[in-house]
Amino acid sequence: MTSTRRTALTLAIALGTTALAGPVLAQSFPNRPVTLVVPFPPGGGSDTGGRVIAEQLARRWGQPVVVENKGGAAGQIGADFVAKSKGDGYTLLLGNIGTQAINPSLYAKLPYDADKAFAPVSLIAELPLAMMVNPAVPAKTPAEFIALAKAQPGKLSYSSSGAGGAPHLAAEMFKDQTGSFILHVPYRGGGPAIADLLAGHVQLSFMTALEASGHIKAGKLRALAMTGDKRLPAFPDVPTLGEGALPGFNAISWIGLLAPAGTPPEVVDKISADVRAVLADEAVKARFAGLGGVPRATSPAEFGKLIATDKARYAQIIKNRKITVE
Repeated sequence: MTSTRRTALTLAIALGTTALAGPVLAQSFPNRPVTLVVPFPPGGGSDTGGRVIAEQLARRWGQPVVVENKGGAAGQIGADFVAKSKGDGYTLLLGNIGTQAINPSLYAKLPYDADKAFAPVSLIAELPLAMMVNPAVPAKTPAEFIALAKAQPGKLSYSSSGAGGAPHLAAEMFKDQTGSFILHVPYRGGGPAIADLLAGHVQLSFMTALEASGHIKAGKLRALAMTGDKRLPAFPDVPTLGEGALPGFNAISWIGLLAPAGTPPEVVDKISADVRAVLADEAVKARFAGLGGVPRATSPAEFGKLIATDKARYAQIIKNRKITVE
């Protein structure tokens, strides 16, 4: 065999091996534990939804899916950890509308390239926000709360899961449309923000129904309204803000899975297909719905399009309202 033919044969074998590597890897994935990074403290909506999907994927895969909370910097610490992880599918990010669509416009510099650092896998759930007050607040409806806030400008305060997150922007939209002045108190996640609302240190919060449902159903917090365009089955008696107080008001959050850039497309597609299978199960749908979430799986391409659309929308909101972080 000539040197040229040997070289050609070697190259053909190498290319064939590379072409087969992705499908073979996808077929065997996962053969060891998978880490799901939640870039927020325990107790928030992203954490709650992340643990539900982790539990279900672990059952389907026959491998542990370990949830690691890496909170801080509005999700940047956990997101950066995943962005710099090996792209093999064994480290995933539980991203949300804040980490993927809001932070890129809110922060002048991120420790990673938000447009190139991740491979979208699938949306998991849409999360309408609950407008909640501490039971000590006398308002029973959004209109009553608006009147109360206008009568006491600067006397009421609201907590959020962090400056620039969906709860913060929803509250600022509420203030803008009602002409009210309510002080913002940011926290490092939804869990701590709700804890101080429960304690009465703040009077109002816009938080995902997913993370607040238990407190609302137990009567520890009062839901005045939901921010989606439809009432939630879990809270049929709670109106949307758009029904009467603020027509057209719609501000929801979402959570979804992302992998580090460079993860083989076959692995991304397998994880995405498994998420779709998990969320098609009626028991899982009912679990999310009971918590106030709207389960919705997508293809990687559909999730990528959603991120791009919301990124453009929130960039405009941040610019128009001159929202900055300290």
